[in-house]
Amino acid sequence: MQKLSTVEKVGFGAGDMALNVVISSMMLIITFFYTDIYGLHTEDLALLFFAVKVIGAVADLVMGQITDRFTNRFGRYRPWLLFLAVPYGVSVFFVFSTPDWGYDAKVVWAYSTYIMMTLMTAGVGIPYISLISGLTSDPQDRLSANGYRLFFAKIGAFMVTIIVPLLAKAWGGGNPAIGYQAAMAVMALMGVVLFLFCFFSTEERVHHVVERQPLLDQLKVLLKNDQWLILCGACVTGTIGYVVRGSVAMYYAKYYLGGNEAVVSAFLSTGVAAAILSMVASTWITKSYCKVKLFRNSQVVVALLSLAIYLFVKPGDVVLAFILYFALSFIVDLHAPVFWSAIAETIDYGQVKTGTRVSGFAFGGISVCQKAGMGIAGVLVGVLLTHFQYQPNVAQTPLALTGIALMLTVIPGFFHLVMGLLMFRYRISDEYYGTVKAKMRTHGYAAG
Repeated sequence: MQKLSTVEKVGFGAGDMALNVVISSMMLIITFFYTDIYGLHTEDLALLFFAVKVIGAVADLVMGQITDRFTNRFGRYRPWLLFLAVPYGVSVFFVFSTPDWGYDAKVVWAYSTYIMMTLMTAGVGIPYISLISGLTSDPQDRLSANGYRLFFAKIGAFMVTIIVPLLAKAWGGGNPAIGYQAAMAVMALMGVVLFLFCFFSTEERVHHVVERQPLLDQLKVLLKNDQWLILCGACVTGTIGYVVRGSVAMYYAKYYLGGNEAVVSAFLSTGVAAAILSMVASTWITKSYCKVKLFRNSQVVVALLSLAIYLFVKPGDVVLAFILYFALSFIVDLHAPVFWSAIAETIDYGQVKTGTRVSGFAFGGISVCQKAGMGIAGVLVGVLLTHFQYQPNVAQTPLALTGIALMLTVIPGFFHLVMGLLMFRYRISDEYYGTVKAKMRTHGYAAG
């Protein structure tokens, strides 16, 4: 079995760095951009996020089916990174463009551009998250590659959190809308280059035979895969926690802590820096500690730490907020390399259990769960901002400040607790997966 080289792992990681131009922007910037820069009402924001995520979920499923059915000389997954890199970058640029139109026309523009970006993200995202199953079948190699992937993803997020707010101010000339458009143009170009690097530096050497099956039949097979279903539940609940907390982080730094643009950028960057270190730590910890235990226990700790931040950090308490937010962001991401490497393992587990391999729909289904979590979180954020009577660019009422604090801490902490509790039912450790691979070889399922 050929081991992945460091260059290939870096190239694989570059793909997620490119993808995080969108993911990090959607989790950390888009809500603040739409309310405080673009000018959308919070109630319209909730409906926009819900509608777009429904479309995104359908697009993910369709893309999963396409990758199951078509291959060419470049492989099953890599070609899409080549063909759609430029359209992906263009779509990101348009989302962060603010036309000088009336409110209703701006709502139409927001829907149109966000939907287009969602479709392009599905076009590159589903092949990318599926790519690991084509690079290697070794579980430790997958875990290592996903460590690189998530490390570079956080580097991408780090660049978004540092570069975008600061460049938006520097290049805006007093007009933040122009500043955000210029800053995100840089991010979009970076995404295009990174996807192309991922394409040219990786190779698909594991080729699974995927049977042509009607969508309903694939769904029936997946519903028998109890371990995949657990990951789905963990994905939905964890994503809700991530997005709610990430969406309100800029509001928390600006209004609850009373920070300027530099403080806002530093607060977001502190969270991302902690997550980068977490990727390194997770890869190191799982060499000697059960990855499943790390997954579930870390999320329980996140819930407790979230409650502590709410209870002990008061408005304007900048230093304590930074320290505890760093700790929270470090612990919450310890599970991430484990989660993304586990998907391929549940597919193998399901093939042994049912005798049928469902790959594209399995990866697409996880992405649908991620979109569902983002959609629910988007609606929740819009509803909660409205409920707590948030008003952009003014001093916030005590009710609004309390709501912002809850949305950064207790509310997402609850969803991470549910995620951790779900993983107490997940059992595919490295040792267990060894038995799965042995059964695959016995039944002639092993990849060539």
